[in-house]
Amino acid sequence: MAEDQSAVKFVNDLLERAVQENASDVHIEPQENQVRIRLRVDGMLRDADRPPAGLGTVVTAHLKVLANLDISEKRQPQDGRLDLRVAARTIDVRVSTFPTIYGEAVVLRLLDRAQKPLTLTELGMSAGMATEFEKLFRQPHGILLVTGPTGSGKTTTLNTILHDITCEEKNIVTIEDPVEHRQAGIRQSQVNRKAGITFADGLRSLLRQDPDIMMVGEIRDSETAEISFQAALTGHLVLSTLHTNDAPGALTRLVDMRVEPFLISSSVVGILAQRLVRRVCKRCAESYVPPEPILRRLGAQPGTKFKRGVGCPECNDLGYRGRVGIFELLVLDSTIRRMVMEGKAADEIKQIAVKMGMVPLREDAAAKARAGLTSPEEVIRVTQDAAV
Repeated sequence: MAEDQSAVKFVNDLLERAVQENASDVHIEPQENQVRIRLRVDGMLRDADRPPAGLGTVVTAHLKVLANLDISEKRQPQDGRLDLRVAARTIDVRVSTFPTIYGEAVVLRLLDRAQKPLTLTELGMSAGMATEFEKLFRQPHGILLVTGPTGSGKTTTLNTILHDITCEEKNIVTIEDPVEHRQAGIRQSQVNRKAGITFADGLRSLLRQDPDIMMVGEIRDSETAEISFQAALTGHLVLSTLHTNDAPGALTRLVDMRVEPFLISSSVVGILAQRLVRRVCKRCAESYVPPEPILRRLGAQPGTKFKRGVGCPECNDLGYRGRVGIFELLVLDSTIRRMVMEGKAADEIKQIAVKMGMVPLREDAAAKARAGLTSPEEVIRVTQDAAV
């Protein structure tokens, strides 16, 4: 059944289209009378071609065969991977299955191995912020955090940092879940809970590997946080991520993880919060004046013109093509460290940080809208949980 030629052709065509459209994920979702397929392009899901009637389970079975999964097991989630060759490009495909009431849902994560690491300015940082951020990850020890929701580009930023600091004199090790970008000159390892390797266990073992710089995919619990801070205090530079809405929120999140305020104050060197906004399609961009409520939310003067895409074949009539990062960088100076020690709330810390020069996410996004990189509507959509 898994080798049905109609299913094979459908899967091949689907994956080729996903790669051509630069999709990051493919969702195959069984429903009561059909199978829905969606592609995530530039962070947004949209419908794709559906398999012919009766081929849904066959398509799923074929994908499980390609990913070396057990096709007879349909009651338990499974994870696998496969290599895909499209137009001389090698794509690493992560396959995840999950049982639902109508059958197995499958999500494919696509990663292009040939994609080169971007520079900080190519990610979307201003030249001034990139210089300030580089000073932080060039420090010999401490903790540098990148925060944001899932899909906000945190891993890409961390890999840009690792690419910049990789050298013969430094021993750089990572513990990730999973390893998404393979980099030469770095010892990368992956969480394997079945084998008893969690972030905390892997980090504890890596400390015995004589590291200079350690990258922890995510600080999820108190144990991982405790070991990370111990590593920072003993002369290591630790890079990691947290799920918080803004940079100051990471400080209170660490307190919630039972990290002592004096450890946070003495170890954290900086926190970068980020999101991804869609770029206005260059081919179909036009100038326009947004409605008054949108201008007010952006702090723009009445009649201010911005850019938007009207839709064209280049962007599949979406008006957007590609994404760019927006950032908020909090550097812990003596004032912020004292506020952490005093147990101040994240809102209070943010107010002081802004007065001292920190550019909030919404303001950085608005600057990119004024530059014509994105639209005001996209700024509000992405930053509504991080507005000042």
